[in-house]
Amino acid sequence: MEQSSSQPFILILEDNPEQAVLIQNVFREGAVTSRVKAIAESTEALNFIHRRGEYTQAQRPDLILLNLRLKGCGREVLEELKSNAGLRRIPVIILTDSDDEEDIFGSYLLQGNSYVINPRNGDQLHQIVQRIKEFWLGIVTLPLE
Repeated sequence: MEQSSSQPFILILEDNPEQAVLIQNVFREGAVTSRVKAIAESTEALNFIHRRGEYTQAQRPDLILLNLRLKGCGREVLEELKSNAGLRRIPVIILTDSDDEEDIFGSYLLQGNSYVINPRNGDQLHQIVQRIKEFWLGIVTLPLE
């Protein structure tokens, strides 16, 4: 992603508070820092994404990390993001503990940008999120809004 004068904004859709904090910390550290927000429930995530209710002034995220097992329905969030012309340009990285082939295939069918199986080990998760950050914020060039 080409860097502008402002920091990239990362939306983390994760219902495990410890993992959400770890992911936030990775995106806040290092040479390329980011603003991050974590949401733990699908209805709130959709309100944020669509700027409804308390989120009318919410900024559009530059990157979304989505746990399919998000409270409510993570798959519904992915489907909504990728079916909306104004939102589909936002890369959605599925970061979940499911290694089920149906989940993997279904996520790509719904146009998820990548599918990463979340390791059970915190150190491994840190390394994986660091690589996601390096790739999506350091290498990739994304379209502007």
